This record gives sequence, C-alpha cells and structure tokens, in this order.
Amino acid sequence: MEILSLKGVQMEGNVAVIIPSLNPDQKLIQVVEGLIQVGFNDIILVNDGSDQAHMQPFQTVARYSQCTILTHEQNMGKGRALKTAFSYILKNRPNCLGVVTVDGDNQHRAKDIAACAEAMLKTKDQVILGCRDFSGDHVPPRSKFGNNMTSWVFRYICGLKISDTQTGLRAIPRQYLSDFIELRGERFEYETNMLLRLKEKKIPFREVTIETVYIEENASSHFNPIVDSFKIYKLIFAYFFKFVFSSAASCLLDLGLYTVIGMLIKSFFSLKQSIFVATILARVGSSLFNFTLNQTVVFHSKEPAKQTIVKYYILCIFQMLLSYGGVWGIVSILQLERYGASVIVKIIVDCILFLFSYQIQKKWIFKK
Repeated sequence: MEILSLKGVQMEGNVAVIIPSLNPDQKLIQVVEGLIQVGFNDIILVNDGSDQAHMQPFQTVARYSQCTILTHEQNMGKGRALKTAFSYILKNRPNCLGVVTVDGDNQHRAKDIAACAEAMLKTKDQVILGCRDFSGDHVPPRSKFGNNMTSWVFRYICGLKISDTQTGLRAIPRQYLSDFIELRGERFEYETNMLLRLKEKKIPFREVTIETVYIEENASSHFNPIVDSFKIYKLIFAYFFKFVFSSAASCLLDLGLYTVIGMLIKSFFSLKQSIFVATILARVGSSLFNFTLNQTVVFHSKEPAKQTIVKYYILCIFQMLLSYGGVWGIVSILQLERYGASVIVKIIVDCILFLFSYQIQKKWIFKK
C-alpha cells in the first residue's frame, strides 16, 4: 500500500478516525502518534467518562493539532461514544467522506487502519471490516472461542458470514452514519447491532485482513464477558427466538391435530394409513397458522403473500413427506406397533426438520 497516496487524501480532511476511550493508559498516545505518522489529520477521541487518574493521555494528545476531544461527563458506553462522534462529524465535517473506528489499546496497527480507510475510499459504498486471524497460538483461548462461536451464530442464525464479529476496526462511508446513529445499544452490544443492520439494510461490506495483536491477553479491555455477552447474544437470538416461538406454537397445533385425528380414524385405517392421513390433515391446519406468523411477525416479509405462499407450500409439502417418511421408517425399523409411539418419533423427526426449515425460509421464502 502506498502511504503517500493515502496521506494526500487525508490531508484534505476526507477521512476521520474515531477512538472511544475509557480510562486509557500510554497506549492511547501510541495509537494517536501512529495515526499521525501515516497521514491522518482528523482524529476524534471520545473521553467516555474517564476518572481523573487517567486524564494524562488525553492531555498529551490534546496538544496535537490533528486531535479533537469530545467528553462524556460520565461513562455512557462504547456505543454511545461512537454515536456522539458520528453526530459530531455530520454536523462539523461537511467534507468528510467517511470514518474509521479504532480501539485505543494499540491492538489496531496504523498500517491496517490506513488500509481500511483506503479500501473504503476506493469502494465508496462499502463498509470495511478489519478482520483478524484467530488461528494463531498467541490468540487468548477465550477470544478464540468467543469469536468462533459468535461467527458461527452470525452465519447460521443471521445469514452473515463475518470472520471477526468482535472487530472494532471499521471504515464506514458517510452516507451510513445517520442510520447507525439511530440504532439501539449504548455499550458493546451496539457494535453487534451495526453488523445486524448491514444485513437488514443490505449494506455492502467486505473484510480486510489485519494483524492479530493481543497485548497482555487483552487485559485492558472493558468488555464484561458475562453482562456484555448476554446483551450481544440477546440481540442475535431475538430474531431466531421469534421463529422458535412461531414454530413451537405451530408444532403444538400440528401435534395436537395429528394426535386427535389419528385417534379418530385409527379404527378405519391401518397404522401406516392412519399416520399418513393424520400427517396431511394436521399439516394443512398448522401450516396456515405458521405461514401467517412467519410472514407478518417473524420475517416481516415485504413480498406479496401470494408469492411467498407458493414457495412456502413447496417447502411444506416436501417437509411433510420427509416427516411421514421419517416417522414411518423409524416405526418400521424399531417395530413399534402402538400409535402413541409414533407421536414420540414424530416429535424427534420434526425437531430435526425444523433446523433445516429455518434456513430455507430465511434464505429463500422470506428473504426480503
């Protein structure tokens, strides 16, 4: 990367760097000096309610003409600090094309920050995520596990393929700042909400690989593993739990109809025929109920119902046949002769099909 070309752009004041900071040490000064060396001349620091014992780093960087310090009188959280900086830029930096958010603990190298800024300026409409490689032996186990777990959840639950969900290094074009300011979240969960908004608003993004740095095993982080993780996962799973509730309610209705109908017709049909007829009739009733909930409450689909219902029932029929085949197959193999046993088998089979159904509905049926 040619630093000189980036430096020329920076001297026009087109990219601002944002550093939220709470009770910083000398590493904050190192971050600022590194940014100035590669050419950034608009560095906005947010003092998020730091105590008097940690004022010296702010006093030092305040001497640099490139730095602007915004202050919260009390700690309000990283999310609020970012929103404060975004609002300040929209109001006071009319020529700013975008921002780069950076952590103040020197775990983001100046060259990587510059690379993310340069990538944003080239693409103009993409959010750039500076992503670390977590496969190295020097990565703390809790960080490796936490990121891998969250990345998996993001991919499966949210449909977002992001290799580093915890990165604080993000280059954001100006046109998205107003939208991000309106997001909920005041602390670390806000950064997760930003990633979810990329999916919701179909904001394009791409990853830029950065150096993986952990200083003293990330001991200076203000992230609370219990409280902040709960807030983050609550955001992610809120979407999934709506689907779980809809499916559970529909499943109970389906199972109830299946049990009642089967008991009523078992005198007129063989066991195999009873399972087949009860499965079809129960699924007709439960599927109409499930479609209505998923269309309006879970996925908030913007497609007309007449379009989604066709795709929904293609899945429904296919899933119904798999349910019947799975239940009858297991009943036959285990030589279960009582109808009540098939109810237990059906619960197991439908729970497995549920996981596949979620992905298909999210990515194909209600994708809008």
